Amino acid sequence: MPVDGSDPVLLDGDAWQAYFRDFKRSAFRFEVHQTYTMPAETETVRDFLAGGRKPDGFNTSWHRTISDHAAAGRTMTRAKIVRRPLTPYSRYLFEWCIPGNVAAGEDYRIVDLTDRPNPGIPEQDFWMFDESTVVHLNYRPDGTQISRELIQTPDMGKYLAWRDLALDRAVPFSAYRT
Repeated sequence: MPVDGSDPVLLDGDAWQAYFRDFKRSAFRFEVHQTYTMPAETETVRDFLAGGRKPDGFNTSWHRTISDHAAAGRTMTRAKIVRRPLTPYSRYLFEWCIPGNVAAGEDYRIVDLTDRPNPGIPEQDFWMFDESTVVHLNYRPDGTQISRELIQTPDMGKYLAWRDLALDRAVPFSAYRT
């Protein structure tokens, strides 16, 4: 529920997808959960965990979105919190998902908190578009998404500080993997 008492603005379908089509300069994602239970990924996560082969054309439409934005000079950046040992879902991300995102042009970074206390960044997943719009991604403890909530009057200074703090403590995905 929004802090100001107004009804939450929940995003779905085209209203949600429009943020990825229409941002002008930057999109930043902060990921804190170690497991996401997304219906669209059920089959590929199962195949990965069973030792299967990544499907041809895996995540092609998302990679096209990333590369189209990169070609137009818009940035897509992500900071993912991890704790070792990696969860099965995080292993899936590291092997099947993130490399393609990076190859398409996403600046994907890892913040490893295994041996460090939380450095003052939130336990809330969010997307920030053009440093002016914030959408919280709300999840159950098992990683099932509850909602995507547009924050109507975000304290941008707070979100920008959280982004900067996360990126300051992060390493590029390629450096983390090696």
